[in-house]
Amino acid sequence: MNILPREFYLQNTVTVAKKLLGKKIVRNLGEHKIIGIITETEAYRHKDDPASHAFRRKTERNRAMFEQVGRAYVYFTYGMYYCFNVVARDPKFEAGAVLIRAIKPELGIKIMEKNRKITDIRKLANGPAKLTQAFQITKDQYGVDLTKKSEVFITEGIQESKKIISSPRIGIKQATEKRWNFKIKI
Repeated sequence: MNILPREFYLQNTVTVAKKLLGKKIVRNLGEHKIIGIITETEAYRHKDDPASHAFRRKTERNRAMFEQVGRAYVYFTYGMYYCFNVVARDPKFEAGAVLIRAIKPELGIKIMEKNRKITDIRKLANGPAKLTQAFQITKDQYGVDLTKKSEVFITEGIQESKKIISSPRIGIKQATEKRWNFKIKI
């Protein structure tokens, strides 16, 4: 498995969101490994994106979006769920990240079932909070370098061409005209 290099994330955030589709997230949990194929992403940028956490200014919560690309940006939402993002942006932007919304489970399915307390494989990680629960991703992974073999990283994935479906991002009230939610069916 070839880990995606830092240069991969030094592109337009929207481009990276599309290119992450079909790639694999690898989560090392002690002796166990969980792997899933990325099937849905959303792009969030900076000053041109009022729906982005980075739109107004840098804060302690969103600081990862302004820092080195190829790192994890994990945030807590609704007082109960974590969401996993990858910092990615063209150098002309100050901030940017791609929310990983869903994966297709590939390895470690029994662990994911235990973590989620369900056995329906289609519902294990078909949403951002479900994904972080299945993969045991929390604030402890905030800032992790995803370009190195560590507790979590992203690798090359499926090679066949895939039809990308683009739609408005989910659960936002601003910048709804931006069709920066991307999905593939595999």
